[in-house]
Amino acid sequence: MKTDEGADSVYRNMTTFLLEKEPGFGTHGGITIPGKIDKLGYKGVETTEMVLDNHRVPASSILGGTDGRGKGFYQMMDGVEVGRVNVAARACGIMIRAFELAIAYAQQRRTFGKQIVDHQAIAFKLAEMATKVEAGHLMMVNAARKKDSGQRNDVEAGMAKYLASEYCYEVTTDSFRIHGGYGYSKEYEIERLFREAPFMLIGEGTSEVQKRIISRALLRDYKLS
Repeated sequence: MKTDEGADSVYRNMTTFLLEKEPGFGTHGGITIPGKIDKLGYKGVETTEMVLDNHRVPASSILGGTDGRGKGFYQMMDGVEVGRVNVAARACGIMIRAFELAIAYAQQRRTFGKQIVDHQAIAFKLAEMATKVEAGHLMMVNAARKKDSGQRNDVEAGMAKYLASEYCYEVTTDSFRIHGGYGYSKEYEIERLFREAPFMLIGEGTSEVQKRIISRALLRDYKLS
């Protein structure tokens, strides 16, 4: 929330407040929780909105106490870096499972008297998928380790989130295609993963946002003197 319009920087005019609300949906004391949003995927967690209307809180609700005033932007960005590694990890989980399903199905499904994995088009596609899984996972682990060490990892987190989410969508789509018509049936697990993958592209910032973060850092580090 903007609290200091006269601050010398737009990065110092935001403050984070910890708010308490009544359980469930509805309006209580200026906080409205409209209701659950029905989503394409990501069904395991309820998603909703929060609307504030003349809701007043004491200074003691500031995250970090009175010393936290004006530090909201930095607190949120620290959380976003963790969130981007988190989304990258979830993307890795989805594409690993999508790959496992694809390579198993390719050995079970037979066409023209042989397993479809024996067709070069499918075999090469599986090789590409496995490589993407490995690359995305390595970048995610690198970003997580840097964060754990206490170092700033905005660029590494952005790179990991960007690559893992894009590869997740590609690997899941390829797995869906390998399953053929069966992939469109809810009887097969790939149908659910195909609905889960798109969220990785937008969660904690789109790929375009990540590219902006990465490019700005590159221009800072490689600036011509």
